[in-house]
Amino acid sequence: MAYQQHMLAGTGIGLRQPHVEHFIHGTPPIGWLEVHSENYLQENSKRRHQLRHIRNDYAVSCHGIGLSLGSSDPLNLNHLKSLKSLFDDIEPSLISDHLSWSSLNGRFYNDLLPLPYTDEALHHMVNQVNQTQELLGREILIENPSSYLAFKHADMSEPELLNRLSQRSGCKLLLDLNNIFVSCSNMKTDPYHYLAGINWHQVAEIHLAGHTIKHLPQGEIRIDTHNNPVCDEVWDMVDAYRDKLQYIPCLIEWDADIPSLDVLIAEAEKADLHLALSYA
Repeated sequence: MAYQQHMLAGTGIGLRQPHVEHFIHGTPPIGWLEVHSENYLQENSKRRHQLRHIRNDYAVSCHGIGLSLGSSDPLNLNHLKSLKSLFDDIEPSLISDHLSWSSLNGRFYNDLLPLPYTDEALHHMVNQVNQTQELLGREILIENPSSYLAFKHADMSEPELLNRLSQRSGCKLLLDLNNIFVSCSNMKTDPYHYLAGINWHQVAEIHLAGHTIKHLPQGEIRIDTHNNPVCDEVWDMVDAYRDKLQYIPCLIEWDADIPSLDVLIAEAEKADLHLALSYA
């Protein structure tokens, strides 16, 4: 199927099921849309049909959570086949997954679990990403995860691992500023030091989201829940790196306690203001 070509530029939002009908019956004012790939794998499903319809009016990015690239399990070839079918059908502008693992011995866990920042883990991820890109016939973006605990041993920092992964595999990076802030807050490290260590030439997409602060007897922890507006500290990060971010497609990600579409559009407009973007 040949789609009308649309530029993936400015700020987009994650397309969630409560808002699909707005895009079926109209064209709300938003730059582009991102979908969770695993929700659209059934070729003849209603959701796939809806996405084909919406794809005629909007650029689409496909964001995955099921590749489990960091797992010691072999790549799931059936899952990759389904993803390739979706991508060939929808022709997304970008595809992405995570620097994480979520399966062991064929058993899948409902979380994106972190990797140790070691040479061994880097070598494994490079092989996994290379195989994935070869099987899909497409470049993939890899997103930084949220972290709550640190491994005792590390050969490098997370930015260094991401940079080396991108350099060695040819993949690009999806940089989630909320995840950086959450991780650095939990680890008592500096998010601006993290940002300074990133190779920005390899960043092809940005995520902005909200999170939850939980108070425990041991102290405060921030949890990447994607159920709130972007916090002020993350907007400060956007402002500090505006000169780099304004050239990279940016997404408002909201996955739980989903608000009205107007709220998401307002968050996207706020991002455009912070990035000094105008489409007039």
